[in-house]
Amino acid sequence: MSYVAAVCGKGAEVNQVKEQLLQSNPVLEAFGNAKTVRNDNSSRFGKYMDIEFDFKGDPLGGVISNYLLEKSRVVKQPRGERNFHVFYQLLSGASEELLNKLKLERDFSRYNYLSLDSAKVNGVDDAANFRTVRNAMQIVGFMDHEAESVLAVVAAVLKLGNIEFKPESRVNGLDESKIKDKNELKEICELTGIDQSVLERAFSFRTVEAKQEKVSTTLNVAQAYYARDALAKNLYSRLFSWLVNRINESIKAQTKVRKKVMGVLDIYGFEIFEDNSFEQFIINYCNEKLQQIFIELTLKEEQEEYIREDIEWTHIDYFNNAIICDLIENNTNGILAMLDEECLRPGTVTDETFLEKLNQVCATHQHFESRMSKCSRFLNDTSLPHSCFRIQHYAGKVLYQVEGFVDKNNDLLYRDLSQAMWKASHALIKSLFPEGNPAKINLKRPPTAGSQFKASVATLMKNLQTKNPNYIRCIKPNDKKAAHIFNEALVCHQIRYLGLLENVRVRRAGYAFRQAYEPCLERYKMLCKQTWPHWKGPARSGVEVLFNELEIPVEEYSFGRSKIFIRNPRTLFKLEDLRKQRLEDLATLIQKIYRGWKCRTHFLLMKKSQIVIAAWYRRYAQQKRYQQTKSSALVIQSYIRGWKARKILRELKHQKRCKEAVTTIAAYWHGTQARRELRRLKEEARNKHAIAVIWAYWLGSKARRELKRLKEEARRKHAVAVIWAYWLGLKVRREYRKFFRANAGKKIYEFTLQRIVQKYFLEMKNKMPSLSPIDKNWPSRPYLFLDSTHKELKRIFHLWRCKKYRDQFTDQQKLIYEEKLEASELFKDKKALYPSSVGQPFQGAYLEINKNPKYKKLKDAIEEKIIILSVNSCLSEDL
Repeated sequence: MSYVAAVCGKGAEVNQVKEQLLQSNPVLEAFGNAKTVRNDNSSRFGKYMDIEFDFKGDPLGGVISNYLLEKSRVVKQPRGERNFHVFYQLLSGASEELLNKLKLERDFSRYNYLSLDSAKVNGVDDAANFRTVRNAMQIVGFMDHEAESVLAVVAAVLKLGNIEFKPESRVNGLDESKIKDKNELKEICELTGIDQSVLERAFSFRTVEAKQEKVSTTLNVAQAYYARDALAKNLYSRLFSWLVNRINESIKAQTKVRKKVMGVLDIYGFEIFEDNSFEQFIINYCNEKLQQIFIELTLKEEQEEYIREDIEWTHIDYFNNAIICDLIENNTNGILAMLDEECLRPGTVTDETFLEKLNQVCATHQHFESRMSKCSRFLNDTSLPHSCFRIQHYAGKVLYQVEGFVDKNNDLLYRDLSQAMWKASHALIKSLFPEGNPAKINLKRPPTAGSQFKASVATLMKNLQTKNPNYIRCIKPNDKKAAHIFNEALVCHQIRYLGLLENVRVRRAGYAFRQAYEPCLERYKMLCKQTWPHWKGPARSGVEVLFNELEIPVEEYSFGRSKIFIRNPRTLFKLEDLRKQRLEDLATLIQKIYRGWKCRTHFLLMKKSQIVIAAWYRRYAQQKRYQQTKSSALVIQSYIRGWKARKILRELKHQKRCKEAVTTIAAYWHGTQARRELRRLKEEARNKHAIAVIWAYWLGSKARRELKRLKEEARRKHAVAVIWAYWLGLKVRREYRKFFRANAGKKIYEFTLQRIVQKYFLEMKNKMPSLSPIDKNWPSRPYLFLDSTHKELKRIFHLWRCKKYRDQFTDQQKLIYEEKLEASELFKDKKALYPSSVGQPFQGAYLEINKNPKYKKLKDAIEEKIIILSVNSCLSEDL
């Protein structure tokens, strides 16, 4: 991947695609790789990646397919090995805030799913790797909430391992299990958003549905632990599949153009451990299929091509592992088919019954061995335990422990747990368990792990056969994972079981190079005069003429039906050297012809340019002569026009002076007439003003006398009204005294007073003046006894509307009015134009005096206010 990224083109989009393709690897390694006894970063899943390129060779995107994640490693690891990297990276590299949010602790020993004997690996920094993974997830395209959801699922898997069960007996005598400490369960429910009672019941009961019947049974302690581990394995496995799909969404090609595809297969190698279980069996089966396609595409196809082309050939024997593949994948009596049949049949099914069935069906197979086999040749083999079977693979014999085969192949997750996960409020977890939806209950048994992997391998083989394969064989020099150590026996063993010896023998006995006649003739035809530049006959005849002309020994090549075969690489190198030399000669000839053409073209261009330059110069000389003649004529014309213009100017000036003299005399005469009229008008205005003043004084005296008369009359009317009111009140009291008690008059008075005050306030509401603080209008009082109240209301209303008006001001407006107030105090009665400027906003800094360094220095020295006076001296022509 790094090599592909290095040799591809550059550009913003190309670099983004390359970076996403590269950064998808750390994410998948963190969640799918683990430390084993033979490798500190062993892939525990198979990965096939199609990288798509455009016509320029720039990557457009990719698609990743994953095969058989070793999910049993989540709950149990062999001695000396670790769980998946992401668990250790999360606990080592996450911040305290993130750990608290995920309800985790940094101590590995707190979690039962993490092996402690190899938790730390020399040379591996889990904290730095965690930061790398978070950065890679961001580059690939994971949103922050998606990354947090993924880490929450990882934390939930870790905490599932800490749930422990205790046995309890029911009244009916059945055993059931209960959770010992519910704190871990509570934290898991908080992380996943599941109701605690729902998850607790799913760990204690199992519901079996068949058609229209539903039966609920309790789980004992062993079954509860099985359900817990099954949930942890399924949760992590589905999370890994979701990660692959999410990465595919980010790295898929966005443009729909014609593209080429390069497939990269990174899959687990052949595994032989001290204890080999179902995972090693499936992995070795995949390697058998890969070895089979390697044989078909190299050794078998190589020899078949010689026969097909009628080339003399001595057949070389090689081991064909098709018989082993058939032993494992045969649909009737293959090991996977019998394992599925054993898992699906009713009754008691155990690993021992599966082994017994193998012994019955595969007893006579030459690559199958078992202690319980009918064949007597293994009865004395003490190295073969009773609960094991042995298969002779192409890489050697592997002993498989049959324990756990049935359970791991079933891969059974109770429906109650699926439904509990579907009820989670955590969106990611809910999407991982779609079968938990009660509306989509499927009573059909899910496919087994073996059948799923068999179908995936078949699809992979079909895909690989459509590609042109290139193999990279990795040879491990030693088992100590150390540098500079070479174990010859180990290397020879790997070379032998990889089939490299047979491949080398076929290559050495055969021909090193083969090519069709047409491209061979096209490539080397310039080496012979008869075939260069064109050969009109059949391509094979042209190649024969070419090789005869070059005098190549007959034993160095052979002619097939459609191809020529060259035995020794020296012959091919010789052809390439001759072709290289001939290409140099042809290049020299092309250069010679090109240089002659270039020199002639340059000469013709120079000749044409000289003609053009001469024509342009002649035109330029004529234009220059014409410009000189024209400029002389213009000079003479300008002198004549100037003399005539000056003569006209003198006449116009004389006429202008005459007009100015007449205008001045008329102006003086009009001024005298205007001043006389002004004096007459002023005299008339003074007379009118005196008459108006006398008339105003007379009207004022008359008005005052009338006002005095009206006031006297009003006082008399008021006195009469008061006396009349008292008389009426006395009359009413005398009339109704017999109906009331002695204090009835006081109550009537208070009632009347309240009605008057109420009427006063209601009328006052409709007569309110405007909210402007300068509006001095106020409604008149209706009664004399309300005078003090009327004034107090006026004062309160004025204060209220002033406050409302002040609240509208911004800080800047407040500052302007404060400056206005200061200016009012400074210039009151001192500035003639002050009254007319009151309505204008005062800008204290319109001179920008605050920016003047002299003013700043003066202001810092004096605490009092400073007044700046600016005096401009204006000189006019009249002074």
